[in-house]
Amino acid sequence: MGYEIAAGLGALGWSVGVGARDEQRRMNAVAELRAAGADAFGVPLDVTDDESVTAAARLIEERAGRLDVLVNNADLAGSWPEDPTTIDLDTVRRLVETNVIGVIRVTNAMLPLLRRSAHPRSVNQSSHVGSLALQTTPGVDVGGISGAYAPTKTYLNAITIQYAKELSDIKILINNACPGYVATDLNGFSGTQTPEQGAMIAIRLAALPDDGPTGQLVDDNGVVPW
Repeated sequence: MGYEIAAGLGALGWSVGVGARDEQRRMNAVAELRAAGADAFGVPLDVTDDESVTAAARLIEERAGRLDVLVNNADLAGSWPEDPTTIDLDTVRRLVETNVIGVIRVTNAMLPLLRRSAHPRSVNQSSHVGSLALQTTPGVDVGGISGAYAPTKTYLNAITIQYAKELSDIKILINNACPGYVATDLNGFSGTQTPEQGAMIAIRLAALPDDGPTGQLVDDNGVVPW
């Protein structure tokens, strides 16, 4: 889905940095995007590593001098369903490190570049499973018990609100996207939507007008309750 987000933003005429820790997949993605006419370049990036994230921010600064849109797309799912009473704590730590701390690490590293943009946007890939309202509404199916993945998305939702409050001074619009149940390697390609469909909401949030929403959880149908 990250590729489709990059493709959508590239189709808008933007220069797109493709962040990935797997060198071959990153190179392949950049080559395909360029072949399709996008101005794309690779950004070596491991969101769990401080030095990698710092180097990524430096690369973008050297190439572009600023960052207009940050899309935090890195994600780990763990097992599903997963009872909290029997969950492996190392699994919890691993998912929190990527799904939450990784977002904070990358956002903070890229923030000086976002501050240089006239219309900064930040989009985090969240999920309906992170909505406490949906999780506690009788009759709403959000995929069963999840002792690690769903709570990381709730945490991500919460930290996004705090970012939106703190960064209101620079007029940045920072929102969380719910792409839906997308068929990707994250879920063994069991989803019901294509990556192209799942990418649409992140692309829309990345291209919001200046009077657009901030600090919200959004899917194709509008605002999702926290």
